[in-house]
Amino acid sequence: MATEILMPALSPTMEEGTLAKWLVKEGDTVQSGDLLAEIETDKATMEFEAVDEGVVGKILVAEGTEGVKVNTPIAIIGEEGEDMSAAPAPAAETPTEKAVEEAPAEAKAAAATPAPAAPAAADGSRIFATPLARRIAADKGLDLSQIKGSGPHGRIIKADVENATAQPAATTDAAPASAPAAKGATMASGPTTEQVLKMYDGRAYEEVSLNGMRKTVAARLTEAKQTVPHFYLRRDIELDALLKFRSQINKTFEPRGVKLSVNDFIIKACALALQQVPDANAVWAGDRTLKFTASDVAVAVAVEGGLFTPVLQDADSKSLSALSTQMKDLAGRARDGKLAPHEYVGGSFAISNLGMFGIDNFDAIINPPHAAILAVGAGTKKPVVGDDGEVKVATVMSTTLSVDHRVIDGALGANLLNAIKANLEDPMAMLA
Repeated sequence: MATEILMPALSPTMEEGTLAKWLVKEGDTVQSGDLLAEIETDKATMEFEAVDEGVVGKILVAEGTEGVKVNTPIAIIGEEGEDMSAAPAPAAETPTEKAVEEAPAEAKAAAATPAPAAPAAADGSRIFATPLARRIAADKGLDLSQIKGSGPHGRIIKADVENATAQPAATTDAAPASAPAAKGATMASGPTTEQVLKMYDGRAYEEVSLNGMRKTVAARLTEAKQTVPHFYLRRDIELDALLKFRSQINKTFEPRGVKLSVNDFIIKACALALQQVPDANAVWAGDRTLKFTASDVAVAVAVEGGLFTPVLQDADSKSLSALSTQMKDLAGRARDGKLAPHEYVGGSFAISNLGMFGIDNFDAIINPPHAAILAVGAGTKKPVVGDDGEVKVATVMSTTLSVDHRVIDGALGANLLNAIKANLEDPMAMLA
């Protein structure tokens, strides 16, 4: 009996993927565990294995196809000799059609009658909403441009308009679309693709298509910057004691092939600080916070086309050499696109280190649901005033802690950053 092979969800956040490459062809016999295809998720390209045995009767989705929704049939496997040549490719189901099919009978009846025309935002861009949502909005006098959709790709659904407070719909006669914006006013969103292309008409450029990772980075960090109440704390950290200690350790363990980086010490210092200030070892979970026992620290790794944040679990209880070895492994596999989803999901705290690029200081964007991220700059020689009042030259590293105010208040964030500073300026204590 023919069996449909569905587009798998290869990561917790995957909603759609690109069928990068088929590793089988129609007529091939496959066993359970055989590789069928390479699928590009929002984070990596991963191999997809067969669950059942049989013959590949029909490939429904061509390789290179982008935006294939999770659970969409992509191939058919059947028994040898079974005729599957006439098996039709499933019609694409739109979110609106699915919503109507799953709606109660009275909702179906309402959706069956003509719905108001699809509305447009003030800048002329289309607002995506189901017919039932548009009808309810019209009955309640809601302005759909003021409602954030929770459906697929931001589509406004029934629940969104039912939970919205009634308000008059925005009228267009008060300010014509062609009228210039008032001085000091800001656009709700950036210019459209067509508007940008028109700006650069006649100029030479190359269009670069966005891969799944870049689309995800753009969407999530835009949402994070807009919805997470960031505040920032800054401290300079003197590194001379750490650099001297690191040199001694690396010389001692050179025969074992151990070479610690400054970043390894930063990871350990942050992990221990989360133990020393346990109320900061938490994440935002919508209507509550989750406070953790162990310190799971994520570290940003730049890769071609985007970035990964692999997570070092239980970093507080691991030795510096173990953290160094694990970080090298995770970073290498991140750049090769070989990380498994569980290796880059989770954590309560993140580190973004641009010091190796010569950046003195910067502000990092929090990666939800994390409550904080430490931006690390380069260590540079600077004049500092010592405790004895004398001026000396020291290697100073600038750090900025970006904090989610919903989870961590100012004093708590200050205590966390102070603990990180104390750990780095007294590295011997981190081994106790």
